[in-house]
Amino acid sequence: MREASATDIMLERLKKLLPTKDSLHNNRWLRWLGPWLNHPRLWHMSRKGIAMGLALGVFFGLLIPVAQIPFSATMAVILRANLPVAVASTLVTNPVTFGPVYYGAYKLGKFVLLEEEPTEDEIERIIEKKARDKQIAGEFSMVDRIQYAWHQLGKVGKPLIVGLAIVASVAGLMAYFLVHGLWMLRVRWARRRRLEKMRNPR
Repeated sequence: MREASATDIMLERLKKLLPTKDSLHNNRWLRWLGPWLNHPRLWHMSRKGIAMGLALGVFFGLLIPVAQIPFSATMAVILRANLPVAVASTLVTNPVTFGPVYYGAYKLGKFVLLEEEPTEDEIERIIEKKARDKQIAGEFSMVDRIQYAWHQLGKVGKPLIVGLAIVASVAGLMAYFLVHGLWMLRVRWARRRRLEKMRNPR
């Protein structure tokens, strides 16, 4: 009985940190899911549901820079994960963490793709080229500018996408197994305390 009470207290504390059912039903990004949001397993505070919800939120929060909530919520509905946890955990990326996470993912992507860092001479040439590009920017047509921007984005985009995919996948899996591990430790700790009190009643 005390073991269940300890778990209930832990879950009640968690609920206070999560968005409410009404707030998610009224969320403009989630309204289109309509009646699917009413499935009871989306709101059940189970070990599997919380672990899956956290994994989904972390995964999509890291993988894509926009619309993390709709993607995470949609997968939570499909997989019957805990919806509030899935939505709240997308905040793993925010104005504070966005820069370091994306820079680290970009560097990881370059390492995985075996792309070498430019030498000092190459950096100087790049700077000179950018200066020339700025001088002749007025001569570019709009199509030329779009093509040039797309080309530059492609150079950065590939390592960034690869790095984000790796970081998001690893972090999502770690979040899933971390919840399972902590949950089991909590249950065992509560069970041990109960047994100790039964052996040594006051």
